[in-house]
Amino acid sequence: MSSSHYLYGAHVHANGIRQHYLRYGGSGGERATRDAVILVPGITSPAVTWGFVAERFGRHFDTYVLDVRGRGLSEASDTLDYSLDAQAADVIALAEALALPRFALVGHSMGGRIAIRAAGRQPAGLTRVVAVDPPVSGPGRRAYPAKLPWYVDSIRLARRGITLDQMREFCPTWTEEQLRLRAQWLHTCDERAIVTSFEAFQTDDIHADLPRIAVPLLLITAERGDVVRPGDVEEMRRLAPQLAEVRVPDAGHMIPWDHEANFYRAFGDFLGHPLD
Repeated sequence: MSSSHYLYGAHVHANGIRQHYLRYGGSGGERATRDAVILVPGITSPAVTWGFVAERFGRHFDTYVLDVRGRGLSEASDTLDYSLDAQAADVIALAEALALPRFALVGHSMGGRIAIRAAGRQPAGLTRVVAVDPPVSGPGRRAYPAKLPWYVDSIRLARRGITLDQMREFCPTWTEEQLRLRAQWLHTCDERAIVTSFEAFQTDDIHADLPRIAVPLLLITAERGDVVRPGDVEEMRRLAPQLAEVRVPDAGHMIPWDHEANFYRAFGDFLGHPLD
């Protein structure tokens, strides 16, 4: 078994808030010749729950996993702006604060929407974007298939101290290790942040951002999910002709949890080196 590529966790003050991130891999050796990668997790996924993915990325890239505002160890409050615009500005400000000359964004679910909104602003240094099964809901579009109580009920249980069996009711296909990590960290998800982000799935139009993305764009979708359908891909490609899509077999929306090997395979060499 190879040693861990985890380096450290840290905080920066960027876009007016405290942002927490985890760093894997570093910039030494061959990684120095490749763009850094910022991983942006989904709506109730603190950075630490993406550690197993970051370990693989850290083999080949200087990798940073962000705690999106209101999650994990990043700033949260009753008055904080939890909008998609604020989240996108956070990612851009994080890259600036870390002085990353060249970086790629890889976002899952809500994180994919954040990456698309950030890329539409054409920040300096951004070289590539990967959106992993992002909700394509928005004004006048079909609703995101998940329901808000699934998130809120589990967070409220986690705040009191959720048991492994209770967590399994929400994520029945997950391993015990995955369940324990989620049970440990879910309480750090601010309920107001989750509700605001979930409601924004229906009110924010990420399709309007797509024509403004000036870098290569990879869309990774789940074969067993109902988040991104083939017709959605066609529409997105009309708006961003550079878009490439890879559909991951045997995986639902939580792709790296459902089929980790196929998830890494889907990237090919899009980031400049395969995730082998």
